[in-house]
Amino acid sequence: MPLFLDLFSTFVGPLERELDTRSTHRAGRAHGMTDLAAYSTRINATNFALANDDGSGGDYALADVVLIGVSRVGKTPTCVYLGVAIRSVRRHYPLTEEDLEAGRLPGRLEPFRSKLFALTIKAERLQQIRTERRPESRYASQQQVQYELRSAEALFARYALPWLDTTECSIEEIASRILNTSGIERRLRP
Repeated sequence: MPLFLDLFSTFVGPLERELDTRSTHRAGRAHGMTDLAAYSTRINATNFALANDDGSGGDYALADVVLIGVSRVGKTPTCVYLGVAIRSVRRHYPLTEEDLEAGRLPGRLEPFRSKLFALTIKAERLQQIRTERRPESRYASQQQVQYELRSAEALFARYALPWLDTTECSIEEIASRILNTSGIERRLRP
């Protein structure tokens, strides 16, 4: 006969007392989807972030915040995290070489300046990330990375945009700092 140890029976009673709630005593249930409206909001925000990846599709007017920055600074994962964890609508716009050469905000962003939040990263880290993605390319070269970051940060300063260096930050920390700096209300807690 196999050995059976019920480790949970020792802890269920004390947990019920401490949490002042009764266990359902149903095995395998971590959580339930009790708030369908909150779940739908969360899914819709995630779908919005994914559908509008790299500045495509959608309408910036629907966004709570629009993240801008050069390629690979963390815009997409931050938008997805904000959509899932905070359940709010986020978008991002990747600054292209043409945008940087122009030295001004892209026309489609101008009406939404109050929603813009900029991300940057240290050149060494960006070069490492880009080299992993496209080794020995102009895209990953030290000269290109430095040019893009220098131009982007000058643009952020010119327009007095709030910005964050993501080099040492987790996605969760980036999201938290964006929310704290921008004052965007957390609609629902994860």
